[in-house]
Amino acid sequence: MDIAGLAQLLSIGLVIAVIVATAWTAHRLRHPPRRTPAGASLRNRPGDPGELPSPREFGVWRFEWAGYSLPVWEVPGDDPRGPVAILTPGWGDSRVGAMARFPALLGVCSRVIAWDPPGLGESSKGPWLMGLREQGALLALIERATGADERVVLVGWSAGAGTSIVAAAEESALRRRIAGVVAEAPYRLAWTPAFNVLRSIGMPWRINGPLAFGWMGLRLGAGLHWMGFDRAAHAGRLGCPLLVVHGEDDTVCPVQDGRGVAAAGRGRMLAVPGAGHNDLWTDDRWNDQVASEVAAFIRAAGASHAIDGGDAQHAQAVLENAPGQGAQPQP
Repeated sequence: MDIAGLAQLLSIGLVIAVIVATAWTAHRLRHPPRRTPAGASLRNRPGDPGELPSPREFGVWRFEWAGYSLPVWEVPGDDPRGPVAILTPGWGDSRVGAMARFPALLGVCSRVIAWDPPGLGESSKGPWLMGLREQGALLALIERATGADERVVLVGWSAGAGTSIVAAAEESALRRRIAGVVAEAPYRLAWTPAFNVLRSIGMPWRINGPLAFGWMGLRLGAGLHWMGFDRAAHAGRLGCPLLVVHGEDDTVCPVQDGRGVAAAGRGRMLAVPGAGHNDLWTDDRWNDQVASEVAAFIRAAGASHAIDGGDAQHAQAVLENAPGQGAQPQP
């Protein structure tokens, strides 16, 4: 075989390799691992709120949205006058991961609701929506699960943080119910966590990554460059208080993204030294700090929202005793 023929053969092989890597990347992103209660139980971990060290009663139900059947846990809280917290997980997580937040939230909420968005956990069969449409499902859940006179605080982590921000920023009749947003480890651009994870595990990403996102963007209606995705831009349209909690050593979603989101949303930034992407609620070195800050924010956000709703006496008492209230400028 001559050199020209060999070069042509190698070029064809390279093109095939790039196509395969691109297809694998896109498929992997749209079909994350499913974290389920059964899987947690097999690993001797709590699979539902009734299996927690301090078991909680809870309701189980589903709602339909855009052809998906989405499961919900509804857990009564300890403060009947507190807001309703709705917890939205990130890529590869589910209601199971939400339970780490229950001890901090149940004491300041009337109810805590955890759900599995499309493509995650025990949601019906179907791909993950890449953070492009989940806000519609979250708004449908708010409408289904809460009343017009209830205050709602949205709590999300990683991709779920972005979904919570976008839902709260939407111009809808439900906007007035949303008293605050807690965004844990948010990222601004769609590809940031994917490229960082691929790089960290030694997988190719420089060519197949942009190609996969370009192809998915065109197919899903986001466009080649995913214009309009930036979570900081959505945070700038929020009409409620925002708390961003981010580990300073997060290698998946860099803390700079969290700072940008907090600044755009005129919110409060809690940067946790030493914390990474998945250990804000599981590492004893900072778990208490994170729990205290998030609980105080939810208590204050719900109380501040209640002032407009007429529960001024209770709201003012909470506001005077809760640090970090409302939307504060980032230092």
